[in-house]
This record gives sequence, structure tokens and C-alpha cells, in this order.
Amino acid sequence: MATRVRTDRVESRGRARALQALYAADMRDITQLRKIALHVFDDLAIEPGEREVASRLVGVIVERGAELDAGLTEVTSNWRLERIGAIERSVLRLAAAEFARGETPVKVVLQEAVHLAERYGTERSARFVNGVLDAYARRLGKL
Repeated sequence: MATRVRTDRVESRGRARALQALYAADMRDITQLRKIALHVFDDLAIEPGEREVASRLVGVIVERGAELDAGLTEVTSNWRLERIGAIERSVLRLAAAEFARGETPVKVVLQEAVHLAERYGTERSARFVNGVLDAYARRLGKL
């Protein structure tokens, strides 16, 4: 049981590291995400477990970013993705990547995304992210 708790914490920290890399790339050049992520991870000297989790998620976004963005755009009908705040957009992309991997329970992905939006954004960010991801998960048939 103790191992599971430790794993969850590493996964949560890895998500936060992936979010930091996504945000940095969003501010600079999202097409350079993989390169920027490596710099962020090196600069922060993150531990191997966190780096592994973060790198897997970043890899999904690099490989399937256009597809993930298209899916998110479908459920943000009143908002173009590029008009959404950078933190919220990064959290949405991160959660979409985790849904695409299909290894984490949907409710965990939703909870973690809302937590990241609260931590790095605002309470309003968290409500927005929750609403968008709920619609996204339903569209994917995961809820």
C-alpha cells in the first residue's frame, strides 16, 4: 500500500513538471515542446520518476498535439483554444494527453487537472477546466 501512495505522489509531481514544460513552450514556441521540456527538466533537476511521467505526457502531446487540440476545440465551442489562458490551455492539453494514454482512471485525470488549475491558475480556472474536461471525457465515451 505504501508503494502505491508513493507512486501517486510521483505521478502528481510528474504531471506538474509536464505542465511547467507545456506552459514554458506555450509562452515561447509550442512546436519546440520536446526541446523546451528537456531544458525545463534539466533546469529543475527533477528526479527520474517525475521526469519519466512528465516525459511520457509531453511525448503524447508532441506526437498527437494537433489531434488533441482538435478534440478540445470541439468541446470549447464558445472559446477558440488560442484564446484560452495559457495555464488553462496547458492543463487541458495535459489531461487530453493522459486520456489518450488510457492508463489513468478518468476521475483521477479530472481531479489532477482541476488541482493543477487551482494551484497554478485560479478557482475560476479550475471550474473552467473541470467543465471542459467533463465534456471532453463524455465526447470520448469515457464518462
